[in-house]
Amino acid sequence: MMDMRTESAIKGRGAIANPVGRYESLDRFGIDDGWQYDDTDLPPLRTTVTVEACRSALTYNTSPDLPFDRSINPYRGCEHGCIYCYARPSHANMGLSPGLDFESRLFAKPDIAYVLEQQLRRPGYRPAPIMLGANTDPYQPVEKQHRLTRRVLEVLAAWDHPVAIVTKSAMVLRDLDLLAPMAEKGLVSVAVSVTTLDRNLARTMEPRAATPDKRLHTIAELGRAGVPTMVFAAPMIPFLNDAELENILSAGKQAGAVAASYTLIRLPLELKDLFEDWLREHAPGKADHVLSLIRQIRGGNLNDAAFGRRMRGSGEIADLLAKRFDLACRKHGLNKAQSSGIELTTGLFQAPPRPGDQLALF
Repeated sequence: MMDMRTESAIKGRGAIANPVGRYESLDRFGIDDGWQYDDTDLPPLRTTVTVEACRSALTYNTSPDLPFDRSINPYRGCEHGCIYCYARPSHANMGLSPGLDFESRLFAKPDIAYVLEQQLRRPGYRPAPIMLGANTDPYQPVEKQHRLTRRVLEVLAAWDHPVAIVTKSAMVLRDLDLLAPMAEKGLVSVAVSVTTLDRNLARTMEPRAATPDKRLHTIAELGRAGVPTMVFAAPMIPFLNDAELENILSAGKQAGAVAASYTLIRLPLELKDLFEDWLREHAPGKADHVLSLIRQIRGGNLNDAAFGRRMRGSGEIADLLAKRFDLACRKHGLNKAQSSGIELTTGLFQAPPRPGDQLALF
């Protein structure tokens, strides 16, 4: 693990620190030794991808506040570098930092499509919509080279299996040749995350994700291809981007979205300190107020993991945001949805014949 805390943000990266994970026995931190070291002389922080064997393609959950019970994540870590990402603490499970390691030291599962097919062929398998992108973005930049998301979609298309995609990348348009025919059968929906319409804020908060304009363009192109699309205003952060909620929903509707959803910022485990560091670097005049408001929607803490409250918060500020969301959805004719998107069909699911299988007579 690279141990570093930079004096300022690294271009193209979200986190400005790389603290050790919570499972490590030793803590490390930098000190000023008086030698006036200039960290601008450091080489660029490059992305590395490690191959990981895939034991199971599907991850199941029983969370009562999630509208899906299974998901697929072709990658661990995410190069988009979104500072608010609730998945960052999961990198500690790999002995790595939820900070810069999360966005630069990635893991890919090249056999995930093969493993998925084996799981779908099990006699007891019962289809239900799969969430593709529940933890990290399936269309992050490394997908261009590794094409794991593409392979997963090829399997799901062949099996007529429903899938809901969440992304903030325009790369999803690459797969319209698969998505459009699936949409005709009611097998796919796409939720495009639009966190802000402010290009400057997006550049620092989500440094390697698509610009807000490109995300709206993605919604438009998906709609033109017949793919039902949701604008996902997430996460809303008090006093930072929550004032944009109505404008985001309006822009999504104008682009062609048929549904909308939102969540409030979640700051589990190491993410609390990472986000505060980012705030004090990029929005120092707002930092204390933003943190104070987050505590007000999280019962006095910076995080509340309780089911039913973790997505939408609690208290007056959270209630007001929920009312604003309801009014905006009614105004713009958007269906209110949870983060999985639009209702999908499961009745078409069928295992395709394997090479050498005897075909049915009728």
